[in-house]
Amino acid sequence: MKTTAETTGTVLSGARLATMRKGGTAYGLVDNGALAVGGDGRIAWCGPAEELPTDFSAWPSRDLGGRLVTPGLIDCHTHIVHGGNRAREFEMRLEGASYEEIARAGGGIVSTVTATRAASEDELVASALPRLDTLIAEGVTTLEVKSGYGLTVADEIKMLAAARRLGRERPIRIVTTYLGAHAVPADYKGRQGAFIDEVVLPGLDAAHAAGLVDAVDGFCEGIAFSTEEMARVFDRATALGLPVKLHAEQLSDLGGAALAARYAALSADHLEYLSQTGIDAMAKAGTVAVLLPGAFYTLRETQLPPVAALRRAGVPIALATDCNPGTSPLTSLLLTLNMAATLFRMTPEEALAGVTREAARALGLAADLGTLEAGRIADLAVWNIDEPAELSYRIGFNPLHERIFGIPS
Repeated sequence: MKTTAETTGTVLSGARLATMRKGGTAYGLVDNGALAVGGDGRIAWCGPAEELPTDFSAWPSRDLGGRLVTPGLIDCHTHIVHGGNRAREFEMRLEGASYEEIARAGGGIVSTVTATRAASEDELVASALPRLDTLIAEGVTTLEVKSGYGLTVADEIKMLAAARRLGRERPIRIVTTYLGAHAVPADYKGRQGAFIDEVVLPGLDAAHAAGLVDAVDGFCEGIAFSTEEMARVFDRATALGLPVKLHAEQLSDLGGAALAARYAALSADHLEYLSQTGIDAMAKAGTVAVLLPGAFYTLRETQLPPVAALRRAGVPIALATDCNPGTSPLTSLLLTLNMAATLFRMTPEEALAGVTREAARALGLAADLGTLEAGRIADLAVWNIDEPAELSYRIGFNPLHERIFGIPS
């Protein structure tokens, strides 16, 4: 990679850089910093302005007026493509019904399936774009999108195709995740094994053949799939060369996180009921813990994820909106930061790392995204704030000045 004046680019000066690199100052802060961004859309140099190499002195320069610059934000767990909404279930929860009671009565995930199946690909894209635009306006440059509301081969493919289109409709990097093992449709009730044989595995094969899937996920829970059933899905994903992740320990401890770690999963997500055994397995495997405070908040959970134990074990902690129509109708990654700090007692630095450096790791993109340093893609968020803690501190306030998207994909 060229990192000198051989590559035409731009120097961004007059910035306070929150590089989010580990070690050194909090947030990896560099006061009076500069970034040299090459014509290839990658950072060629990053550091104190007075140390800018002379190689870049001939490049055009732009002064950012002392603003804070962070890596572009990454939302690493969403269900943003879906049909309909579940506002009525929101009312039911407020009237006392539990998540499991709603699901067992045919609501929950399954109720969204009907609306998603009825929607065309064009309709799914059109309905997702306003949600996507809201996230983009907050500095999000990379977004993971899961399937899982089709639950037929054709409808799962339709969802993934709609997700891919979002990346063509807007300047954002879309990472797609196949979530065929999300719920058991009514016609397969009590026959999870048959559903995996007849829908989940064939759907995965078809999605992979069509180039529509970047990773494979599942919902390991009493109302969804067992560890044994998920292992079958993960075996197929491994055979196809696809990384895995897992919704685990959200409502109970079934050992899903340990299963995910056994397959060297990119992440295990939710984790309110995560045990020390699961934590140890994740730490050994390098599996990222993705915490989802929007779901915790919406479901009025009382079981906190074991943040302190994850810290002690050195498990990386990422954050995401979990944007979905039922349990986390959240389209603000900034509010997610505040929830993580307020509800989960994460520090503002941990929270920001959770939507930059650690979120990139949860998507397998840490070599390209999540920090400000030479060689990384120049996905940047420029903020009208002085201190990075303001991103977690404020509620309902968006201080984004400019979003810079490095390399479209």
